Formats: sequence, structure tokens, C-alpha cells
Amino acid sequence: MNYTFFTNSEKAWKAMFEAISNAKESIYLEMYIFQTDIKKFDFYSLLKEKSTHGLKVKLILDSFGSITLSKNEIYQLRESGIELLFHSHLFHRGHRKVLITDESTAFIGGVNFHQIAQLWRDLVIMVKGSLVKKILRSFIQSYVDAGGTDSSLITKEFSSPLGKVSAWIIDHSPVKNIFSLKKIYKKHLYEAQERIILITPYFAPKLWLARALHQAVLRGVSVQVLVPRHTDHFLSDRVNYFYMSKLAKLGITFYLQSKMNHGKAMVIDQDQAMLGSQNLDFLSFDFNSETGIFFRDTAVVTKLVEITNVWKQDAIVFDSLIYKPKWFDYILSPIIKLFYKIM
Repeated sequence: MNYTFFTNSEKAWKAMFEAISNAKESIYLEMYIFQTDIKKFDFYSLLKEKSTHGLKVKLILDSFGSITLSKNEIYQLRESGIELLFHSHLFHRGHRKVLITDESTAFIGGVNFHQIAQLWRDLVIMVKGSLVKKILRSFIQSYVDAGGTDSSLITKEFSSPLGKVSAWIIDHSPVKNIFSLKKIYKKHLYEAQERIILITPYFAPKLWLARALHQAVLRGVSVQVLVPRHTDHFLSDRVNYFYMSKLAKLGITFYLQSKMNHGKAMVIDQDQAMLGSQNLDFLSFDFNSETGIFFRDTAVVTKLVEITNVWKQDAIVFDSLIYKPKWFDYILSPIIKLFYKIM
């Protein structure tokens, strides 16, 4: 499989900006947060320019995540010829992050477009080859769900792959009662024999997920979770530490990274992995539309493990025995405990 990993926002932005700049026919972009404040990579102006030059540009944003776009900026995007659509549901967010250029190169992962994320670690994979068609098919379904009507895109036909499939797309859409993430995580966490590696910025596991991780520990499986020492939200920090203090006592190892890490991935044993837009919280599992790629490709899994090993080098292992709750934890804990029972 032809693939490249990017391990921080700026590297991913650079590659995505170059892919859009070099596009000759079409650009399909789906993003949760799309802001116009990225100083080094002006995606806003570039997309308008490419559309003005005759490329087919489809842009799908979440109405809440991209709420800072002004009416004038929205008007300018559409005036340039871009078909701009919004996911707009009261409780359901379009949390997917996908870019496809010329229907031949695709990016998928956790990165958003906003300046605050410039120095963050993240995980994005660029792929070429037959997998791009699967990502395109996923984008088209999201395009239709957002109200897209371009028949030249909607009526595309896709042939079924021949031979062994080493990667496939996971589409998760609670608003359509499609809860793929829970099925994927439960199946593979319970089947793990040696090692589970989870990467997430926000760790607020539902009861079934906590149980699956505990059962893995009881089977002798090494369960490792990489989270940032400090996220971009004070409240998220407190929630993360609350759950870590509970699950670390069950034998789960938490690596606290010195830098904000927005990546989302799961590695099972030596030969299976998933990378996408999902966080390990109730929002992703119960409310957000998410997408990711599940791999059964030894080279991809090996590379992901190498990335996690590098990230562990500047991390410290969370110790629940010496962790001292903050004052705010005493206020927040009763609320989290009640919510934990409901979940």
C-alpha cells in the first residue's frame, strides 16, 4: 500500500496544501474545524483560487466546529464556485477530516485547520492507490447526507476489490444509527492477545470500553494509552485525569506526553491498527460522525508502533498512587461519577 504518515499538524498541513496546489481536476475536503487564521498555509484563499480556475471543489464543514467562519467568508467561498455544505444537527457533529485531490490522493486522520493546532502532534495518513476509491465513496455518502446534489459525483460507480483486502474504511454515523466504532473497538479489544496501544487526546471511556480494557489486562495483554499531559482545555484535563486515576489501578499504563497530541489511533498486537478522527469519549461513540481506516498491513502497524515509541520518549508514566487531585477535581468528580453511571 502506498502511504505516508504525518505526525504533527504543520507537516500534515504542508502536505495537504501541496496536494491542493497541485490538483488539476477536483478537490473534496471535509473538516470539523475550518478557520482562516493559519498564517503559513492559507487554505481559504487557495481553495477559492483553485475553484476560480475551474476545478471542482466540494467543501463540507460542521456548523458548530466551523462557527467562526463569517458570513462574508462563506459568501466568498461560494462566490468563487465552491460548493460549500454544512453538517447541522442539534446534538450530532460532523467530526470527520478527509481530503481527496483528483480522486487519486487522499488524507484521513485527526488534523483540523486552525492556527492554535500548529505545534500539536497529530496523526494523518496520506494514501494513494485503490484505497482512495473507498475513501471517495465515504466522502460521497457524507456529501449526500449534507445535502449535496451533484449527479456526476453521486452516481459514480465503484467496482469491488479483487483479492485480499488489507485496509478498509470505517464510517460511524450515530445520526443514522450506524455505530461502527463500538463494534470495531469491542471486537478487537476482546480479541487482543499481546498488546493494545491507544492514542487519544481526550480520554473519557464508556463503561463497555473500560471493561474491555480491564478484561484485556486480566488476560495478560499489555494495555498502553498515550494522552497529553495537558490538552487544549482545562476541563478535558480534569476529565482525563479522573479516568486515568481509576483505570491505572486496574493495570492500564498511561503515558503522559509533554506536548499536546491530537492523534487518534488503536494498535492491536502486531498486525492490526486503526487511525481516524475518533476520540475515546462518549461524543465520538454516541454523537459524532467519524471516519477512519482499519489496517491489516504489517508495514503500517509497524510504522505506527515506531511512532508511538518515539512519542513515549518524552512521556512520563501516570502513577495513581502519587497523583494528587486538584481542587477542581473535588467539584467535578461527583458530576463525572454520575455521568459515568449513566453512560
